[in-house]
Amino acid sequence: MNETDAFPSEIERQLKEETRIRTLMDHDAGAGLLNPYAQTKVGSDTIFAWWGRYQNAVAQDIDAVNGTIGALLEDDGTLAINAVVDEAVRKAPPVEIAAYAPLKGLPAFLDLAKSLALGDRRNELEAMGLSITATASAGGSGALYLAATNFANRGDHVLLRDRHWGPYKGFLSGCDLKVTTYPLLPESTSPYPYVDIDSFKLKLSELCKEQDKVMMWVNDPAHNPTGLSLTADGRMALLEAVMESASVNEDVGHTLLLDAAYHLYAEEPHGWADTLHEAMTNGWPWPENLLITFALSLSKSHTIYGLRTGALVSVHPDAAVTERIGTVMGVTGRQTWSAAPRVSQYTVSELHASDETGAAWSKERDRLQSLLSERRSAFIAACEELNVPLNPTHDGFFAWLEHDQPVEIAEACAQQNVFLVPLTGGVRIGLCAIPLAQIPRVAQALAHALS
Repeated sequence: MNETDAFPSEIERQLKEETRIRTLMDHDAGAGLLNPYAQTKVGSDTIFAWWGRYQNAVAQDIDAVNGTIGALLEDDGTLAINAVVDEAVRKAPPVEIAAYAPLKGLPAFLDLAKSLALGDRRNELEAMGLSITATASAGGSGALYLAATNFANRGDHVLLRDRHWGPYKGFLSGCDLKVTTYPLLPESTSPYPYVDIDSFKLKLSELCKEQDKVMMWVNDPAHNPTGLSLTADGRMALLEAVMESASVNEDVGHTLLLDAAYHLYAEEPHGWADTLHEAMTNGWPWPENLLITFALSLSKSHTIYGLRTGALVSVHPDAAVTERIGTVMGVTGRQTWSAAPRVSQYTVSELHASDETGAAWSKERDRLQSLLSERRSAFIAACEELNVPLNPTHDGFFAWLEHDQPVEIAEACAQQNVFLVPLTGGVRIGLCAIPLAQIPRVAQALAHALS
């Protein structure tokens, strides 16, 4: 059975949609109403488009495998929900559901966000003189937007790995920012196998010559789309490179954003806090022109995707700086989404304030993490057996196959009713959505596609 036979309605729909979009663009529809940037927004999200193809297959009673969606599913295909969080949300008082939250967020939630970002190292880092501020956001995406719109000059380039979550470019371009990338992995033997530190330093140096502000986004641990996590040595090498650059380029503001969307499913959830603590203990002077900020998402860690709750947590040695940042972020939120949802802030704050419910949440989180670990181990083993050249993958929701023809590979898998997501430079495998029993089938589909 070829793909056209298997998915006639979906293929036809996509062709019609592409034709419609081209027609609209050819005739400049809405040009008198939409600004130039708005007119660049065409097409559909790649991930949701491939998820739609999986859903279409299921609707036709086809035995299909879903490796597309970025949400954690149980082995029976239902959405994985932390029952402790769900119960707490349902017990929230009506006023905590209906009322506005403060513009910056509920104080208890902001305090919790700092601990979620830094873990047990928080108190030690504060004792070392670091000041920490937090702002509630509309999900992890909201935290990314807060950073994009405030920490870089319009027209500047932001430094990313060349393999990154696709919507990054949307957040950045919406703030009139461009992208500069460095390779995900070093090409040759390196003491830091999961970060190309030489390329990072080179790109950072080039940006410092052209801009008076430089922002870097590092999705770690549990990188999306690869599941890669830096080692302790890799984290330290990257941090030292940023600190050195900030020290040498005193007139250039440096912002290192750590996208921690999946960090609570990693083996070292607070590895960056450990690295910061080690650097401070070893006497590294924190440059005044360096800010480190964490973008948090409660969607994954607390399985409340639809409640759109996250936070931006910023660290700097000068309390005046963090206070000013907190004000700016609160005003930005007010001018964008007003206030982040209150009920989720209240719920998780109350939940973690109790030793009993906090421990219950941790136990359930550990269960969900074990689902991912089992699937990843099984997938790595199956790929090794079939000689599928899988990229290094350690934590989180995804695995990755590097390939210069990702669409062709994904299409070949789709012919076998295994649905994955082709992205720039490779194919994302959503281990979060694939039942353990279907893992071998995914490896077999990839092996067949590569052959």
